Amino acid sequence: MHKPIDSDTIKFIEESIKPHMKKKRYQHTLGVMEASVMLARQYGADIYKTSAAALLHDYAKDYSKEELLYYVKEYSIETDPIMENAHQLLHGKVAASIAYHQFEIEDEEVLLAIEFHTTGRKGMGLIEKIIYLSDFIEPGREYIGVESLRKLALEDLDKAVFQALTNTMMYVLRTGKLLHQNTLEARNEMLMEL
Repeated sequence: MHKPIDSDTIKFIEESIKPHMKKKRYQHTLGVMEASVMLARQYGADIYKTSAAALLHDYAKDYSKEELLYYVKEYSIETDPIMENAHQLLHGKVAASIAYHQFEIEDEEVLLAIEFHTTGRKGMGLIEKIIYLSDFIEPGREYIGVESLRKLALEDLDKAVFQALTNTMMYVLRTGKLLHQNTLEARNEMLMEL
């Protein structure tokens, strides 16, 4: 039985991550937590688990390629050719491993939400969907369409996640970057269920 995530855990994580993050990244992280708590309340997810995932989702975002690869080796993280070529996609997997090994987070829902917050995946659970979406709609985000996505997020979680996945794919294709198959599979699955 793993230890429960409670308000003390959240306080500890919040204090621990601050010195390890750039100010802008920390502000974004707090914004994701704010958005995720709002969505957790709306859709009945555990607020502490959601908060823990939000706080740790970008823990490794500012790591260099070398640092990411160090943790991949250190924690025997499974990767794939796309992640190895687009190394920034590794930060979710690395953050999930750090959450487990350094913060002693053993809750699978939390670890999956951290691991797949960038690409999404087929069969996403409630907390995964909330973290994925919160990353797009947190208060600090400003881009065309963010207001309508925020509104949709409070009306229909699945439709909002589907829209965010679609937006991601369009952005990746437009910028000529590698598209991870997890994103495509997640969008296709949601499209068939909507």
